[in-house]
Amino acid sequence: MRDAKRLTRLLCNRIETVEPGFGIEIMTLAATLVEPLAPKQTISSLTEEPEADVSDLIDTLANRVGEKQLYRIAPVASDVPERSVQKIAPLAPPAGAGWPDHWPRPARLLSMPEPIETVALLPDHPPVTFTWRGVRRRVKRADGPERVFGEWWKRDAELIAVRDYFQVEDDAGERFWIFRAGDGEDAATGSQRWFMHGIFG
Repeated sequence: MRDAKRLTRLLCNRIETVEPGFGIEIMTLAATLVEPLAPKQTISSLTEEPEADVSDLIDTLANRVGEKQLYRIAPVASDVPERSVQKIAPLAPPAGAGWPDHWPRPARLLSMPEPIETVALLPDHPPVTFTWRGVRRRVKRADGPERVFGEWWKRDAELIAVRDYFQVEDDAGERFWIFRAGDGEDAATGSQRWFMHGIFG
């Protein structure tokens, strides 16, 4: 950045945290790493809408909560849901991969799938009921299965691993994303246990 007012404001916010001890006689600002700032075409108000610049907000938040606490989520080219997202810097350029659009994904993905107890007809049917965190729910509607295969090039254990994902809706209208580890027939493809992996908004 080359905005002197903005730099001054950021520095003033940090100066308040300095413990001066017996006092400060002189302060020096040193830029330990600098890079050329590329020229940028100004946008005419007659032809185009200017892009919103949130970098000032991000700098202010980073000063208050810490740089490592600020990130945004970006897609990763992976079919395994917990590996399909990554944390990147707030102003990082687009990663290149896109979000999957062939099946809807839940608004909230659990960091680790949680085991659930189910009553289901194997191999391809969704559960009739399931119990998650001590609450028993009756499935009213379901869609699936969406079959997700393991990434065999990462680990030998995923060579024949399979997950069958279902979108289910209970009597109260809440929608969940659950899966069965395995294809419902062959024990080598997974444990055949059921897991909760996400909640739709």
